[in-house]
Amino acid sequence: MGSRYASHQLGNGLYVSGRPEQPKEKPPTMSSTAMPYTGGDIKKSGELGKMFDLHVEKSRKSGPISGPITGGPATSRTYSGSLSSSGVPVARTKSNSGPLNKHGEPTKKSSGPQSGGVTPMARQNSGPLAPVLPTTGLITSGPISSGPLNSSGAPRKISGPLDSTGSIKMRTTSFAHNQAVTNLNPDEGYSIASSFPKPIMWSVILLFVMGFIAGGFILGAVHNPVLLIVVVIIFGAVAALLVWNICWGKRAVIGFVGQYADADLRTAKDGQYVKVTGVVTCGNFPLESSFQKVPRCVYTSTSLFEYRGWDSKAANAKHRRFTWGLRSMERHAVDFYISDFQSGLRALVKTGYGARVTPYVDESIVIDIKPENKDMTPEFHRWLLERNLSSDDRIMRLKEGYIKEGSTVSVMGVVQRNDNVLMIVPPSEPFSTGCQWAQCVLPVSLEGIVLRCEDTSNIDVIPV
Repeated sequence: MGSRYASHQLGNGLYVSGRPEQPKEKPPTMSSTAMPYTGGDIKKSGELGKMFDLHVEKSRKSGPISGPITGGPATSRTYSGSLSSSGVPVARTKSNSGPLNKHGEPTKKSSGPQSGGVTPMARQNSGPLAPVLPTTGLITSGPISSGPLNSSGAPRKISGPLDSTGSIKMRTTSFAHNQAVTNLNPDEGYSIASSFPKPIMWSVILLFVMGFIAGGFILGAVHNPVLLIVVVIIFGAVAALLVWNICWGKRAVIGFVGQYADADLRTAKDGQYVKVTGVVTCGNFPLESSFQKVPRCVYTSTSLFEYRGWDSKAANAKHRRFTWGLRSMERHAVDFYISDFQSGLRALVKTGYGARVTPYVDESIVIDIKPENKDMTPEFHRWLLERNLSSDDRIMRLKEGYIKEGSTVSVMGVVQRNDNVLMIVPPSEPFSTGCQWAQCVLPVSLEGIVLRCEDTSNIDVIPV
C-alpha cells in the first residue's frame, strides 16, 4: 500500500516516517597527551628540552589541523598536529615552556579577531621577553621599556614590597610636596630674639656702647670710675636676664600654656582666643613618624643632634665646641580633630596646608650613637643613608616626638564657626604671654596655633 509520506527503514528493521537524516561531518578536533613526569631531567621533557636547545628523539603529534596556515614557512610557535594536505610537514621552531590548560595544552593568548584560517598567535613565554614588543594599538604612558631592565634588555619584573629606601624617599617627597602637610622649619618654636622688636634691641645695644664709651672717657679724664661701674652692673644684669630666659624661657612658656584656663566650646564666641584640651582624632591625611614608623599621627618630629668636641666637625654653622648641635630636623603637621573634655564637642584644628604652628611637643631619646656601638644599629645607618647623611665617627643622638591618634593634647587658637562646623584656626596676630615677674621671664610671642603634648611614648593612649 502506497503512502503520500516518505518513510525509511532504520538499521534495526523498523520503518519510520520522514526522510533519512544526512550524516554530519565531524568537526576537526585537536588533542594533546598529558606531559609525563620528568623527575627534573630536562632531556625527558620535550617542550622544556626544546627551550634549552636539547634534541628530543620523538615528537608528539595528535589530531589533524584543518585549514591553511598563513604566514611564513617557519613560525615562532610549535603546532602539535598532523601533516599538511600535501604531505609535507609544517616547519617548526623551538617553543618555550609556559602554563598548561586543563587538557594539558599550552595556554595561548590572542588579541583581536582572527580570520582567513589559522594565524600565528602570541604565546605567553617564561623567561626574558624580547626587547622589541609587538604593536597592539594600546595607548600607554611612558616608554615601553620604562623601569628596570635585565641583562637581555627586557623589562625586569619586580614582585614584593618596595625597599625601605624607595618607600622612605617616596614618603618624604609626598610630605614635602603635599599641600595638606605643613612642613615646619627648625626656627619655628621658642626664640627669645623673636619676642623683641629689632629697633628696641638695637637701641639697647647702642645705649650700652655709648655708656661704655662715656664711662671710659670719664675714667681716663678725671679718674672717676663711678659711671663705668654703673654701666657694667646694668650690662651684667641685662646679660644675666637674657641668659636666664634663653635657658629657662621655654619651660616657662610650657608652664604658661599648662596654667592657661581651658575654655568651653559651647559658650566660646566666634573669634575668641581659647585653649582646648582633649583627645586627638586623625583627619583625612594621617602621618607616620620618620624613624619608629608610628602610624596615624597628626604631628611628627625627628631631630638628629651631634656633639662637637675640640677637633670634631660642626653640625651647623652656629655649632659651638663641647655642645650638642642640631644637624637635621623633620617636622610635619596636618589637620586633625579634637574632642573637648569640657563640652564633649568635636572641633577641627587647622594645622595643615601651610598654617602657622608653634609646637611644644616633648621628644624622647630614641638612640645614642657612639664610635664603639655604631655597628650595632643597622636601622639607624639605613635612616642616615636615606637622607644622604654621613655616618662616620661622630657622637650622635636621635630624638623623636609625635602626637598620635588617641593622645591628649592642648590646643590654643581662635574659634571659628562656619556652617555649623566648629574650627580652631591660627590667630591673625601673635599672642603675647606677658612678663612673668615671679620667674623673671620676659614676654614671649606665640604665633599661630600652639600645640602642647607631653611625651606619649610610655603613656597609654585612649582608643578612638
